Amino acid sequence: SSDGVPIHQIARFREKPDLATAEQYVTGGRHLWNAGMFLVRASRLVDEIARHRPDILEACQETLARARADLDFIRLDAEAFQACPSASLDYAVMEPTDRGAVVVARGLGWSDVGSWEALWEARAKDAHGNILQGDVLALDTRNSYLHSEDRLVAAVGVDDLMIVETPDAILVARKDRSQDVKGIVELLRAAGRTEPQLHRKVDRPWGSYDPMDAGPGYQVKHITVRPGGRLSLQKHRHRAEHWVVVRGRARVTCEDRVFDLEPNQSTYIPLGAVHRLENPFEEPVHLIEVQSGDYLGEDDIIRLEDVYGREEGTDA
Repeated sequence: SSDGVPIHQIARFREKPDLATAEQYVTGGRHLWNAGMFLVRASRLVDEIARHRPDILEACQETLARARADLDFIRLDAEAFQACPSASLDYAVMEPTDRGAVVVARGLGWSDVGSWEALWEARAKDAHGNILQGDVLALDTRNSYLHSEDRLVAAVGVDDLMIVETPDAILVARKDRSQDVKGIVELLRAAGRTEPQLHRKVDRPWGSYDPMDAGPGYQVKHITVRPGGRLSLQKHRHRAEHWVVVRGRARVTCEDRVFDLEPNQSTYIPLGAVHRLENPFEEPVHLIEVQSGDYLGEDDIIRLEDVYGREEGTDA
């Protein structure tokens, strides 16, 4: 190359050689470790996928062809995407291509920061070897990572711990066991819990909602509707709702009435009433929704009209 870095044509990839062969590769000086970092033009990548895995390209093209625009989202067609074969870029393109080249990369200091321990290693520590992020307090604590997003986290007399608090969950683990969080994920899935699939705060085309409290027969949410956002015209079979605006302005449809709510104003949506919440104003609107009824599942929606093309039984 022009800057003196040697460029080599790729002869072939060899995955997981036996020990003797691997030792020969390391000591022989004629082999390079595949770091999995690829630089390629998008158009050339599409060409190579067409050459070596046309089935993947066709599935992706069909997925995009069936996609639908949803304001600032492009929602790909789920059924078409599920038909796409599963193969990594390494297997699908890099191993069969005859157009690949490799350069030796030295001193990059690369880390994909794939664990909390790796994040701790990459960040600057205080005098006690700690990383403290968010609303945290540490007393007689050393070589630990304390991370808070929502609530106060306090640690006393601990060493080599990861304590990570988010609105979804709290993780406490030894630093050298942080990679094993996948075992917790498997336990959650086996128990049928929603945490592996959903965050507590749920984004929607019109904004978001964040569950705050729940109990027998009631549920409380913080709802945010962005400017121009408009929930579907809907009704519920099993629940009534109270809405209290805390910031911004909201426009409410309830049966044959359409009216605006200012901060500290509220309204009641009776069970079975046709209603809609929208924000035609310039600032986001925040409101507290209190649901009451014998069933509070998100699929209790009879959708009568929706600007986002969603079906009955999908939430909000």
